[in-house]
Amino acid sequence: MFNQLMQKGRRLAGIGSVVAALGLAAPVMAQDKDPIVFGGSIPLSGVFAFAGIHLHAGLTDYTNWLNDQGGINGHPVEYVMEDTAYEVDRSVAAFKKISGNENLATYYGDSTGFMKAIAAEVNEMNSVLMSGASFATALTNNEQYPYQFIPGPNYSQMFGIILEYIASQGEEGDMPTVAFVYSDTEFGKDPIENGKARAAELGIEVVEEIVTKPGSVDVSAEVLKMRRARPDYVVFHGYVLSPINEFMVQMRQMGLDTQFMGTFWSSDKLIIDKMGEDADGYMGVMPYNYYDSEEGGPMLDALRAQAEKSDPEAGYRPTGYMQGWFNAMVWTEVVKRTLDAGKELTGDNMAEALASIEDWDTGGIIGIPVTVKNMSFPVGRIWRVNASEGRYEPVSDWIHLD
Repeated sequence: MFNQLMQKGRRLAGIGSVVAALGLAAPVMAQDKDPIVFGGSIPLSGVFAFAGIHLHAGLTDYTNWLNDQGGINGHPVEYVMEDTAYEVDRSVAAFKKISGNENLATYYGDSTGFMKAIAAEVNEMNSVLMSGASFATALTNNEQYPYQFIPGPNYSQMFGIILEYIASQGEEGDMPTVAFVYSDTEFGKDPIENGKARAAELGIEVVEEIVTKPGSVDVSAEVLKMRRARPDYVVFHGYVLSPINEFMVQMRQMGLDTQFMGTFWSSDKLIIDKMGEDADGYMGVMPYNYYDSEEGGPMLDALRAQAEKSDPEAGYRPTGYMQGWFNAMVWTEVVKRTLDAGKELTGDNMAEALASIEDWDTGGIIGIPVTVKNMSFPVGRIWRVNASEGRYEPVSDWIHLD
């Protein structure tokens, strides 16, 4: 079980201002109240472990930080997880094991496949609110998934933010052109139809669609199609790295003046680490500030201080860490609102509390106040790689979809 850190006198610098800004209880000893359990199917091994270890670190560090503040309304918080290796069957088994704890309130799902597979059971239980690694558009269908939410914009909303940015860049009367490149997976196909519809509404012409196997390395035939289409922008989706790097290098070698863009899981610092100078100019949509962003705020400052405290040698924390921390922040806000209303922590009551979030100040994790819409946070910003500095820099304001 999670080690509850409730020690007096050990406080992060400036913690009082953080607590006040985020409406949490003042630090108190919470040993006399029942714990609230955050559960999780976490891929510490397997193909998604590169992100899972950072998701786990973000969830762990946030829980430690929260317990240092007295928990939630005096309740200590326990974070209980199982390694799933990113396998649906193991994730389902982990959920069944952890959900046997009567104090389980929220749960982190490691994949779209798991969250769909477990939905019927979660719906029947009506006692757990779930979010996780997935930004799948389907999970914002409140009738099918009433107790699941997206900790940011769903994939269709990410495309919407990217396309709004593209539409804002052209000269009046010009029609920007775009190509969509996506993996032949459920993940890759998710936002494409909605993206084409939104592009048409914004006066953006989709001149090419290319589907590849995930992780493809031989894209020479597809690059020739791009040379014929000559899109102003290419939007990648359904990848972590390859074949984004292959497309960028080969298209630039052909002299194409194309802007390359991607969604959340392909906008990590991994692209800079792997591509070096070739990553310069790549853009991504990100719903959170990056760890090394020049922006601040009481919660962002607390996150950095807690990260330093937990592992002083680790340095930069990837986007998975930020996503894990934000998931737990939302859980805390939802549980607190439910308890403040004098209600039990049922799925219905927590979903109602989530839907009530409006103009919420996240303390700098997201740069503007956010409002929940259709079980998601439809907000993001466009960031551009500055390869010489080894970091992403913002090139747009925060975009909150209506």
